Amino acid sequence: MSLARPGAPRPNAFAAGKLNSQVPSLLLVGGLALSWALYTFSAPEDEDYEVNLILVALTGIVFFTLGLVAVSLRVEGRRKAVDRLATVLFTLAFLIALTPLISLIITVVSRGAIRFDGDFFTLSMRNVVGDGGGAAHAIVGTVIMTLAAGLISVPIGLLTSIYIVEYGAGKRLTRWITFFVDVMTGIPSIVAGLFAYALFEILLGPGTRVGISGSAALAVLMIPIVVRSSEEMLRLVPNELREASYALGVPKWLTIVKVVLPTSIAGITTGIMLAIARVMGETAPLLIAAGFSNNFNFNIFDDRMQSLPNFVYYSYIAQGSVPEAYLNRAWAGALTLIVIVMVLNIGARLIARFFAPKLGR
Repeated sequence: MSLARPGAPRPNAFAAGKLNSQVPSLLLVGGLALSWALYTFSAPEDEDYEVNLILVALTGIVFFTLGLVAVSLRVEGRRKAVDRLATVLFTLAFLIALTPLISLIITVVSRGAIRFDGDFFTLSMRNVVGDGGGAAHAIVGTVIMTLAAGLISVPIGLLTSIYIVEYGAGKRLTRWITFFVDVMTGIPSIVAGLFAYALFEILLGPGTRVGISGSAALAVLMIPIVVRSSEEMLRLVPNELREASYALGVPKWLTIVKVVLPTSIAGITTGIMLAIARVMGETAPLLIAAGFSNNFNFNIFDDRMQSLPNFVYYSYIAQGSVPEAYLNRAWAGALTLIVIVMVLNIGARLIARFFAPKLGR
């Protein structure tokens, strides 16, 4: 029987001591220092031997984790020690997943900045066999073909999603459309290129490679993305808005145009921009459908058209008399493509933030 006086606070079985906020930092520094000392003093006596910093860091993290769990177990108890162990493991997994991306960005920026100059963005590769030249013709081709692909895929994808959400609920045709959209989502990009090449070969003759063929290949890849993203945005529109419009006698098509689409336009635009960013870096379909060119071509219906991914590919595999110049142009093209895709993604986020409907109480 407890003899504690009435009103006295009961001890909390889950409460224990708490580590100072500086302890994890000190343990991390100590673990790295111990790892460095271990590999330094055990290194062979060889002038060419260098300590592997990655191995030192990994061993230091192991020492840090063991030390943190031991100290937390002693001071804070088992529950908090397990929590700290899980936190360290999750953080380490995140950093491991982030490492390839950081390494890629550092590599592309450091090597691509060498040719990131005015000539690269104003000149083509016409009659260039060594230093000099640029990727302006490839940038122009990429922009033209991507815009044409958007003009093809956005109306088709948006109208398809409107039918699925607004008109086709429970219908067999809707189930078939959804099935084929899912199938198209998993189509390899090279298959889309073969389809576009075969289509325009039938229409314009054997061996035809034109910019519009590349746009058709990109449109095949964009349509399922636009359909899925638009469908999800349309489903997020509250049914109360539709019912209020119907109660006022507004026809269904006008409700879609005046109520549903304006409410979801920010999400739809974001999905479209992300789809454009997704297909802008495709190489295989454009290699087959649009071909290769060193010249400027502003007519999408005439002759071959160069794209930025193909420019990078050919600069790498077909190095001319000055291989270093071709490699520099390849890295600069890769950096340009990353910058364009990054700008599109940032633009999509800004549109989603500033143009989304403001819902107040």
